[in-house]
Amino acid sequence: MPPQVKKSNSLKWLSHNLNLDSKTFIMGILNVTPDSFSDGGLHFRIDDAVEHGLRMANEGADIIDVGGESARPFSDPLPLEEELRRVIPVIKALSQEIDIPISIDTYKSDVARQALEAGAKMVNDISAMRFDTAIGPLVADAGVPIVLMHMKGTPKNMQVNPTYKDLFGEVIGFLSKAMEQAIRIGIRRDLVIIDPGIGFGKSFDDNLKIIRGLHRFCSLGQPILVGTSNKSFIGHVLDLPVQSRETGTMATIAAAAMNGASIVRAHNVRAAKETVTIIDAIKSGSSKPKA
Repeated sequence: MPPQVKKSNSLKWLSHNLNLDSKTFIMGILNVTPDSFSDGGLHFRIDDAVEHGLRMANEGADIIDVGGESARPFSDPLPLEEELRRVIPVIKALSQEIDIPISIDTYKSDVARQALEAGAKMVNDISAMRFDTAIGPLVADAGVPIVLMHMKGTPKNMQVNPTYKDLFGEVIGFLSKAMEQAIRIGIRRDLVIIDPGIGFGKSFDDNLKIIRGLHRFCSLGQPILVGTSNKSFIGHVLDLPVQSRETGTMATIAAAAMNGASIVRAHNVRAAKETVTIIDAIKSGSSKPKA
């Protein structure tokens, strides 16, 4: 593997301190939706969603990422009021029960604002601040981390024959500009997380190449988040439906963690925790966890 440029090694904000040198962190996925591609409807009721969030925290999640709008390919935008109705009660309830940070998965500034007021402590924006420009100043004022993700197009059209002349050059260039914009707005550089956007405007082969070459994103000097959980490229390689992609998912999580990911996003937190614990031990050459 080519030598890696050292990434920002910690996320320190408010009462949270994630030492990214100590291990690979797990972001548990909590979809409060009826139509997400992997687990749509399973946690749509508020009580079910809160129970699942607590379960993921107990299983070793370091962050819980709450989302109310499915960003699956060809999906339509969700009305603001419906997204608020889905996520705000869940965030309020979870924030009273767990100490780990809750992330709001949204590109809407109004949702982000109310989520932060309800107890969320970071923002995961699949549009990298493109769809709602007010979200950047909001995050800057709140002093919380933001995840900036690469996506070619929108969820509605991102998988309509996505093509690149220079896959890594285009994705890294996009993320570099988004990061620079975030810093200009006033977001602390050490609170900017980048996500290459596996499955968002990428072909099956593009996704595989990005995971294999993930170390190249370390040139940006920021923590890298990778979300591969149960995605269609895994099903394509293995010829398996979404419900049967756990082994493939853990293989991609292992590869991402080995190649430079600081945070991996997963539906099955218990399995992901075991996977990255082994990978972290291999990377350090020690069976003893870092302090």
